[in-house]
Amino acid sequence: MSQEFTEQPQNKPCTGLEHLPLQYIYAMVFAMEEINRSSGLLPGVKLGYRIHDSCALHPWSTQAALSLVAGENSRCSAAGTGAGSGKGVPLIIGGSSSKTAIILSRVLGPLSVPLMSYQSSCPCLSDRRQYPNFFRTIPSDVFQAKAFAQMAIRFKWTWIGAVIADNDYGYVAVKVFEEEIRGAGICLAFVETLQRQKIVSDSIRAALAIQASSAKVILVFSWYTDVRELFVQLAKLNVTDRQFLASEAWSTSVGLLQNPATAKVAAGVVGVAIRSSPIPGFESFLRGLNPAERPDDGLLRQLWEMEFACSPVASNASSGGSSRSLPICSGSESLQKVDNHFTDISQLRVTYNVYLSVYAAANALHKLLSCPDAAAGNRTCSKPAADINPAEVLQHLSKVNFTTPQNEIFYFQGADIPAKYDLVNWQKSPDGQMKVVLIGRVNGFDLILNESAIQWPSDTGLFSKVPASVCSEICPPGTRKADRKGEPLCCFDCIPCADGEISNITGSLYCDRCPPEFWSNENRTACLPRQLDFLAFNETLGITLTTVAVSGTVVTSVVFVIFLHYRHTPLVRANNSELSFLLLLSLKLCFLCSLVFIGRPSVWACRFQQAAFGISFVLCVSCLQVKTIVVLAAFRSARPGGESLMKWFGPHQQRGSVCVFTSVQIIICSIWLSLDPPVPRPDLDLPGLRVTLKCAMSSVVGFSLVLGYIGLLACSCLVLAFLARKLPDNFNEAKLITFSMLIFCAVWVAFVPAYVSSPGKYSNAVEIFAILASSYGLLLCIFAPKCFIILLRPERNTKKHLMAR
Repeated sequence: MSQEFTEQPQNKPCTGLEHLPLQYIYAMVFAMEEINRSSGLLPGVKLGYRIHDSCALHPWSTQAALSLVAGENSRCSAAGTGAGSGKGVPLIIGGSSSKTAIILSRVLGPLSVPLMSYQSSCPCLSDRRQYPNFFRTIPSDVFQAKAFAQMAIRFKWTWIGAVIADNDYGYVAVKVFEEEIRGAGICLAFVETLQRQKIVSDSIRAALAIQASSAKVILVFSWYTDVRELFVQLAKLNVTDRQFLASEAWSTSVGLLQNPATAKVAAGVVGVAIRSSPIPGFESFLRGLNPAERPDDGLLRQLWEMEFACSPVASNASSGGSSRSLPICSGSESLQKVDNHFTDISQLRVTYNVYLSVYAAANALHKLLSCPDAAAGNRTCSKPAADINPAEVLQHLSKVNFTTPQNEIFYFQGADIPAKYDLVNWQKSPDGQMKVVLIGRVNGFDLILNESAIQWPSDTGLFSKVPASVCSEICPPGTRKADRKGEPLCCFDCIPCADGEISNITGSLYCDRCPPEFWSNENRTACLPRQLDFLAFNETLGITLTTVAVSGTVVTSVVFVIFLHYRHTPLVRANNSELSFLLLLSLKLCFLCSLVFIGRPSVWACRFQQAAFGISFVLCVSCLQVKTIVVLAAFRSARPGGESLMKWFGPHQQRGSVCVFTSVQIIICSIWLSLDPPVPRPDLDLPGLRVTLKCAMSSVVGFSLVLGYIGLLACSCLVLAFLARKLPDNFNEAKLITFSMLIFCAVWVAFVPAYVSSPGKYSNAVEIFAILASSYGLLLCIFAPKCFIILLRPERNTKKHLMAR
């Protein structure tokens, strides 16, 4: 097969050489020469090629592609491999941009000519229905956008800004990024676009947005020329504390690395780069290039003129260029000591993609030209290499599966190859220069990252820890997230959990309520078992109430002794001394029953305390009731015709009445305690870590009947005593009973609302207070005046004085 090199078209305004694209070209040449020397790949077949420069113009690319397919030896655009001079090429390697690749694929699609790109990364080209003839050796941009999403999740960046190119490259990337971060609690703070036609104004706007935003991590999907202007504007604003995430379009840009504005603004950039891989022998090949050995190589001649400012001896005068005005080279010129982008093989990225493209094409041709029954190394197929059909190449290209010279498995998944990227970090070298350092790789959907090798930027310009980029700090345990109205989900407030609720993880959306037997700790991070609390004897309130109750018992006992000692005196004997002693005994029981309400509640204590309280007070009020009736009967019998009335209110009838009144309460208590008695139970309805253990009354009816019966007796006693208060006598006991029952009723009327509203153990304290207050009221009102006369005014303790009107 033949080969031909052409210069740049002379009839178009496109001049000069660029080192990196020239390296891509010679990578293809190197790969083809390597394949042509191989005995295992395409044995007996020599690959040829034609190389054209499109000058990055889409019309030129289309024109060149059609001329290559037609077999014309025209000076157009595109790059390709062909079966020979004068014949249409079966495959084109070209489309240095996605837009060019889309145009070429649509043009070549009806002709079934395969198009293989080494730099077109638009995800749209993966659509086999629209681009069935398209292949590429660079991953789709989808994968680098997904890699950035994984990185944001890994480093807990939840508030990220984005600056993108105002085209499909930027819009598709940010769309994929948003899809990947959806549900991960990550938001985009802003999205700014850069348009090539108005790059300065767009860069100023984007720089101001970055400066104003609280986002510390900025994702940039744009071309390196646009990023360069953005960094210039950021340097003017002195924005130096942002962490930039670089797309492959600028992550390894030498022009940016050498820009002074970049060193000030973009230290610590983390980026995704096209995978780099060494090509054995390629450096020797490049440095060994010499126009003397390749007299037809017009591109090599132009490189020689540009590097050494002389014209090679072996150049053709007809090739054009500027060689006529340059001196003839001495022949000692060599690329061995030349250091530029053309000879730099430290990072072969796009270059390696070109190399892979050639090997993919060669393996497809090998599959096409080989016969399954042929012996190894021998071509026995009858199909001549000159009659290769592009459609057959397309068919076999989609099925290639081979091992590259670098021992990597290569195959296509539709139009794409398995995604592989390098992860790079911009770091400052000791001499202050920026350099690109490999920190990890992307292999498909896997992110492999060496975090310890990363240098991060900080606001002081020094390299620090992983920067934080959040709209709101993550909520600590003990709080929950509360969205801010009208703001993104990443902007929220942290609300402390309510009492009895906890959150034991960071960033909790809600607080969990503790089980009834547990309560939240002070930090609202854990549920603790609730501690039982009750009115104990050893606490201040318990000691006070116990002291008061015991004092009341002692005072009652003292009164009892006084009355017992002076039992024969008229004052004691008046109004039935037997009832007075029974009343003192019942008052003593009232004081003592209050002690049952103090201490840890037990089953029997709960049953006994209400029964003792109810029966003691009924006994007490019954004595007063009978006393009042006796007073009324005594004065009634003193009237004419009432002599027989006292027969019905003798001592036996009085004792019987007290027993009957008390028996009713005993029956009520017995029925209540046998059917549904109070039981010790923690009051879990009240908030707090300490929960009151109290006697829970399942039956409110029983307790209401006990209180109601006491109230009924007290009210009737009050009415009778009130009616008898003005009966003529020097010492009318009805007056004392009236005052005592007024106090008694007032205390117990106030008791009901206070008891209901008192929390926990204080409800017991309220009931004890009511018992003690009413007991002291009865004791003092009835017996204090009598004790005063007995002890201090004995002259008034006579029958004559008592009977005086």
